[in-house]
Amino acid sequence: MAFDNKNRNFKERDRRAPEKRDSDRPFRDKSDFSDGDRDSFRREEPRTDLIIGRNAVKEALKAGRPADSLLVQRGEKSGSIRPIIAECKEKGIIVKEVDSKKLDFMCGHAHHQGVIMIAAVHEYSTVEAILQNAQDRNEPPFIVICDSLEDPHNLGAIIRTADAAGVHGIIIPERRSVSLSGIVGKTSAGALEYVPVARVKNITNTVKELKEKGIWVYCADMDGTPYKKADLSGALALVVGSEGSGVSRLVKENCDGVLSIPMKGNVNSLNASVAAAVLIFEAAAAR
Repeated sequence: MAFDNKNRNFKERDRRAPEKRDSDRPFRDKSDFSDGDRDSFRREEPRTDLIIGRNAVKEALKAGRPADSLLVQRGEKSGSIRPIIAECKEKGIIVKEVDSKKLDFMCGHAHHQGVIMIAAVHEYSTVEAILQNAQDRNEPPFIVICDSLEDPHNLGAIIRTADAAGVHGIIIPERRSVSLSGIVGKTSAGALEYVPVARVKNITNTVKELKEKGIWVYCADMDGTPYKKADLSGALALVVGSEGSGVSRLVKENCDGVLSIPMKGNVNSLNASVAAAVLIFEAAAAR
């Protein structure tokens, strides 16, 4: 399925190789996010996406169950937990240390054996289905790509924004990325039921494939061109990078352009979901 800008009366644009820049950092506020070793989990209501206990987690990993993260009791890294942690890291599942009281609270004081896995709770779509969604609406594709986001609140907020702006679908990587957990669904305020989310093995290859289909791909970075100067009309994919390291080098090198949001205050960054919202609605206005 290819999208011909001339046939669809889209604006003419010259596809240029993206400029290489020194910084791979996106719009972010490090204080808002955690890395894989920090405890950032917040529970507000009973969870239905928890896999509790060592044997249950082992079987879930063996079965290839999509997972958001593994929560391990602080100080419990030996014995049978060690291979669980190793396998999660190999699969790109985020591992976090938390206090035992938090695990107790999350599972209703069930016997968790020092480990809880947060599993995906929603079925994934495909890139082909997202493109078909655009074709069914008789619209040029409008896609958001999340390059290794780790915070489920960010992904949920982006999904909610995407639904409001008419985005046809979201793409995330299989490894080293938050998955469709209960927190994502809750933060999306129900939008997850309407915005298809596809998981792919390689974001860089997906970017290349989208470009071959006539879709223009732009990523967000503080050192990019001010977004108001970019032509965001027509078939488009926007890439938002991870909270800590931004858009990966290879993904950025394969994008058609790099966009920035000019900052006037003392803080020179926005969190990932806010930056995504600014660019998504700018693109929506240009369609």
